[in-house]
Amino acid sequence: MNQPTDVAPPAQAPRNRITGFGRNIYRSLFRYGRVPQDAEGQSYAVFNNLFLHIHPVKVSRHSLRFSYTLGLGVIATALFLVLTFTGVWLMFYYFPSASEAYNRMLDLRSAVDFGFVLRNVHKWGAELMVLVVILHMARVFFTGAYKPPREFNWLVGILLLLLTLGLSFTGYLLPWDQLAFWAITVGTSIAGYAPVLGPPMRKFLLGGDVVGQEALVRFYVLHVVILPGLLSIFLAVHFWRIRKDGGLSHPNDNDPPSKGGGQ
Repeated sequence: MNQPTDVAPPAQAPRNRITGFGRNIYRSLFRYGRVPQDAEGQSYAVFNNLFLHIHPVKVSRHSLRFSYTLGLGVIATALFLVLTFTGVWLMFYYFPSASEAYNRMLDLRSAVDFGFVLRNVHKWGAELMVLVVILHMARVFFTGAYKPPREFNWLVGILLLLLTLGLSFTGYLLPWDQLAFWAITVGTSIAGYAPVLGPPMRKFLLGGDVVGQEALVRFYVLHVVILPGLLSIFLAVHFWRIRKDGGLSHPNDNDPPSKGGGQ
């Protein structure tokens, strides 16, 4: 009796199970078996894809030009990811103690493999992120991308800028050297002159009246937990709002309607 043709030979059965498992993983991620060719299929593929659903189904060709955005939003996001990775790595070697923090930073230069590179990537990446976010905000302003219906996302972008500056400010104290100590002393003193909220804000940041152990711990918690968490949340809101607004703006978004319906 001949063996049924629909039964795989024993040697091929494990291979079929492996390839079948890989196909199932692919389908669970992309939910579409092939590259769609029609508009309906493309919409379905975007809506059901983990990696594509944050993008609008249709975008303006103008907004995809590099000369329009300069890739500043993507660069800022990439820098945030680099800073998150290097920051978590630095947490393995850093200890927020007024008596040990500076020595830990010195150990990164001599006792930790690639510690000097790690710290400088984090330091220069933070300064570059501040610059890129400011340039990104300037690009949005000068191209009119903050106009209706994108006013809410403009406010979210301003909040992201403030959080970026807050991360830069709180991270400045952590090396616990003379430059950081006096910079934070001057910065919190200036903040203390703000009307009404100035004195309580300064006391909250320092945990007292002078820069000391309490200030170091508070700046550390703000820098590694609270501010990155808030920035991650509002960054997700920022991306979601871009999708809901139909992608980046383009020249026709704010053009007044022509009279009489003419071209």
